[in-house]
Amino acid sequence: MNRAPGSVWRRPSHFLAFGLGSGVVPFAPGTFGTLAAIPFYWLMTDLPLSWYLGVVVVAYFLGIWLCDRTSRDLGVHDHSGIVWDEFVGYWITMAAVPFSWEAALWGFVIFRVFDIYKPWPIRWADRRVAGGFGIMIDDVLAGIYAWSTIHLWLWLH
Repeated sequence: MNRAPGSVWRRPSHFLAFGLGSGVVPFAPGTFGTLAAIPFYWLMTDLPLSWYLGVVVVAYFLGIWLCDRTSRDLGVHDHSGIVWDEFVGYWITMAAVPFSWEAALWGFVIFRVFDIYKPWPIRWADRRVAGGFGIMIDDVLAGIYAWSTIHLWLWLH
């Protein structure tokens, strides 16, 4: 069970790392974090692709710092409530995908499957890479796998 610290509501870095509070739910915080990323994807879809990717890159590097800082503050590597990595992974999944609620849902499902099951090299990175980079990299890889899957599906259909 996810036991979120009170610092989530007091420290801006923790609040962001916990996905604007979405990571405090007592069960499946990664799923709720990914759900919380959907409205931001919706808002970003009107951006030119270069700006969208720029936002994702900034969010990624910010995430390395946020996740590392929060993890160190809590004394727990990759606390289950830290879900900023899910935000970034989902946004990677949805890069260059025209917005529709159906696409947003499919992207959510595909990303969660890769994030939960962690095919190689995602599981390897999750187990062997430490710090904020380690927290972020498995979701980035899951996002790349999910992005590839959704774009292959779009191309075939």
